[in-house]
Amino acid sequence: MYLTFAWRYFKAKKSTNAINIISWVTLCVIAFSTMCQVLVLSVFNGFEDLVKSLYSNFYTDVRVIASKGKTIFLSAEQINSIKNFKGVKNISLVAEEKALLQNGELQTVVFLKGVDDNYRNVSGVPQKMLKGDFETGTADKPELILGAGIEYAVGVQAHKSLTPLTVFLPKKIGYASSDPASSLSEGNAYPSGSFAIQQDFDNKYVITNIDFVKQQMNYAGNEYSAAEIALLNPSQTDEITNSLQKMLGDNYKVQTKYQQNTSLYTSMKVEKWAIYAVLTLILIIAAFNMIGALTMLVLEKRKDISVLQSLGADKSLILKIFLSEGLILAITGAAIGLILATIICALQSKFKLVKLSGNSFLIDYFPVKLIATDFLLVAFTALIIAFIAAWFPANKASHQAFELRS
Repeated sequence: MYLTFAWRYFKAKKSTNAINIISWVTLCVIAFSTMCQVLVLSVFNGFEDLVKSLYSNFYTDVRVIASKGKTIFLSAEQINSIKNFKGVKNISLVAEEKALLQNGELQTVVFLKGVDDNYRNVSGVPQKMLKGDFETGTADKPELILGAGIEYAVGVQAHKSLTPLTVFLPKKIGYASSDPASSLSEGNAYPSGSFAIQQDFDNKYVITNIDFVKQQMNYAGNEYSAAEIALLNPSQTDEITNSLQKMLGDNYKVQTKYQQNTSLYTSMKVEKWAIYAVLTLILIIAAFNMIGALTMLVLEKRKDISVLQSLGADKSLILKIFLSEGLILAITGAAIGLILATIICALQSKFKLVKLSGNSFLIDYFPVKLIATDFLLVAFTALIIAFIAAWFPANKASHQAFELRS
């Protein structure tokens, strides 16, 4: 019964025009706020998927590193155990360290990553070659795959260079000497190509042969920086990671793709929910409008309330009528906002209407991705705020003294 009264009050024209205006303003603000919230969350979802896809080309599903120190020791038996572990597709061994890359007078600090032949089977980097071929050479004749930014920094064309680049690496075991250069190894390697994924990688990494890096750094035969693993089913990452951790023991740390980039994913989540919280303030502003509209409606319907009380309506029924009035406003506004957001996202996905300024990103439009949980969250937020806002005038109406005059 209370829903019937609430609906009649909602659609009926009020005697005071200000109530109609405030009610429609409230509805529009709720619609605008929910639309903005869904749109912003969808854009963040789109960028999150894009960033994850870019980082997935470089970071593998699972990575094994040392729990303490910089290197791990893996025997042939351990490597075979990991490779034959249920759910594991392939494993690649890595030796990685900061290095100085020099071409004549041009030089830059890079992360030199030595990889084995299995790296093609665990990483997406070979599919992101910009120039030349993905060839790492051998320990005696190493070749370098440069990030696009590194290629520019040392002034070479990776696929055409006929002169070698000089690589300086720190030796694992330094020698007591007054000459700091004695703790560095020096080697030459020819560029074979360049890759382009994302600036974080393009401006930092150079990939080469693992045996060359181990030789230059005096690594032991079974010593590595990490083991990178590709899985048959990435959806089982957490389960496989935990099992591998138990198998390898406490001297090793087994990381998921998320754990390899905790700071990145955490910052993205924080930014997303911070913007969501700011946009929720718009809904709170709408709540003040709702309080005003419902308070004026209660004043206008004082006689109706008295009539209902004379017919036996208790405080609970009066409270439910005006609470429902506020929730109808919120539901109507939220529904309009969600529909508009869905239409805008569909148009953006198909026609790329809103462009990104500048030419520094891989795409020139805002990516969007609609997720059902975002719709539920936004709708729930609107209803909670509306319920709290409607409670005060509804409670006041329910405590109105019985007053019926002829």
